[in-house]
Amino acid sequence: MAKKQLKEMSFLDHLEDLRWLLIRITIGVLVVSCLSYFIIDYVFDQIIFGPIHPDFITYRLFCELTTYLGADDGGMCVKEMPFIIQSTEMGGQFSIFIWTCITAGFILGFPYILWEIWKFISPALYEKEKKNAVWFILTASILFFTGVLFGYYLILPLSVNFFGGFNVSSVIKNEFNVDNYIGMVKTSVISCGLIFELPIVIYFLTKIGLVTAQTLRQYRRYAIVIILIVAAIITPPDILSQIIVSIPLLVLYEISIFIAVFVNRKEKNV
Repeated sequence: MAKKQLKEMSFLDHLEDLRWLLIRITIGVLVVSCLSYFIIDYVFDQIIFGPIHPDFITYRLFCELTTYLGADDGGMCVKEMPFIIQSTEMGGQFSIFIWTCITAGFILGFPYILWEIWKFISPALYEKEKKNAVWFILTASILFFTGVLFGYYLILPLSVNFFGGFNVSSVIKNEFNVDNYIGMVKTSVISCGLIFELPIVIYFLTKIGLVTAQTLRQYRRYAIVIILIVAAIITPPDILSQIIVSIPLLVLYEISIFIAVFVNRKEKNV
């Protein structure tokens, strides 16, 4: 049996390692944030404000889909965005510039963050498991960036289209503060990226014995209900949007069950 090479460390030693982990991650994110300055115009014009344009790819695809399904009014075809985005504070644009660079640094530097986390937890792993660093970073990065794209191309456009066009009275005009809009962009993108890390989280929870495949199967019906509720909250109130958002989340849960089965069987054979 492979042995774990663990050094005797006190609680304060672990805290010291954690402190340096956070320092290195912070420095790494700041470095990537500074580098993102050189593409910040593209980030704002093409990425962040892309979903406010009617010709955004998601709107065009949904328009084609709903038209193909026979929607009489063109379904989700977006002809205009009945709102404007404005900055109402003196230093508002400078503030969003700084925080957007930091957010870009976090997203683009996520593989480095994973590498630092792996170095932190690797002393508690078997020698054979330590050799899987590349696979861990690659898999977790792919899941994270897939979630980011899911949030950007699906959750965000659906939210912008719904809230931008929602109006309780013709007297009220929608004029959104840029801070609120970019906050919604960051929430949609980063939260989805982290949610897509579910298989990785389940893997480690299974490794330490907190979760089993049987438990995940047992609570599958409750998980489905929770996923449907989450989909209903983060999407406009129409069935098509909720189904489209729910499917990837359900697939992630089933993948997590498969991973738990694999880990349980591997642990029994060790």
